[in-house]
Amino acid sequence: MKTIAYSGLEATIMFLFIVLLLSACTHKKPSKDIEKTSMKEIPWQGWSKDFISPQDSLVRYGYELISNTSQYLGPKGSVAQISNGMNCQNCHISGGTVPWGNNYSAVVSTYPKFRDRSGGMETIPKRINDCFERSLNGRALDSNSLEMRSIVAYMHWVGDDIPQGEKPPGSGIKELAFLDRAADPNKGRNVYINSCQNCHGNNGEGQLNISGTGYTYPPLWGANSYNEGAGLYRISRLAGFVKANMPFLLATYNHPVLSDEESWDVAAYINSQPRPGKDISQDWPDISKKPIDHPFGPYSDGFSEEQHKFGPFQPIKEARDSRKKTALK
Repeated sequence: MKTIAYSGLEATIMFLFIVLLLSACTHKKPSKDIEKTSMKEIPWQGWSKDFISPQDSLVRYGYELISNTSQYLGPKGSVAQISNGMNCQNCHISGGTVPWGNNYSAVVSTYPKFRDRSGGMETIPKRINDCFERSLNGRALDSNSLEMRSIVAYMHWVGDDIPQGEKPPGSGIKELAFLDRAADPNKGRNVYINSCQNCHGNNGEGQLNISGTGYTYPPLWGANSYNEGAGLYRISRLAGFVKANMPFLLATYNHPVLSDEESWDVAAYINSQPRPGKDISQDWPDISKKPIDHPFGPYSDGFSEEQHKFGPFQPIKEARDSRKKTALK
């Protein structure tokens, strides 16, 4: 019998393949010990929904609610009608499992926590309801409902492997370097026409799925899009999300399609379009904690609302840093 000799790399690849194959057969999440020891520098990547155990109905339903939110909770929702027709997955790519795809990797490891936006401690259900009321421009879920318990269970399934208090590489949204100018909505309009319009529509209206129960490509502005209280209404957040993920199915974090400038400009264009408003008068009780690109005053730094919305942001950052140094003296 011929003996096959494997190199060290081939043996490692074969071992990983066997581990994943066995895990897929049992429908359980593989141990992430391999990732912790040999893939420390690789951005976090969540497991596919296919690893959810068939017996874990709570987690599976949670995944369904994330990926098909509108079917259950949208304008024609089978459970309740409390949101705008978008799906959580429209802003949290592939069920919140993609590096810098606004993923859920650090939700369980960092909550509950104090958030400056609300000025208080927030739980996972509170954070989820923030998304329903802002990104989905809807109403909050009952924290004791099956739907909320299922979404929380899914968050645990996604992120239970992350040590408490840690945020893995690739979590959340990519942070882009500030431009040395203000982001330009007029330049962004050209980027939108060339790179976004085909999926999101001439007027940012998105594309409904065949059944009309949700969006295959979400609306980026207008009555059915996220409101002015949503995180993506800050252009740094939207620009980072666009850079790592758009155009959809073409761009990835390590193979982007748009440049940083194009990402900033198209974010400025999208967020300069009309969308639902929201009463955010109770947000940021300590106004000195507002992010540099928070688009609504009042501010504690003397810069205009226009500059806080579109930039340039570096002068604001430098002024804040200078004040902090002075305060420490």
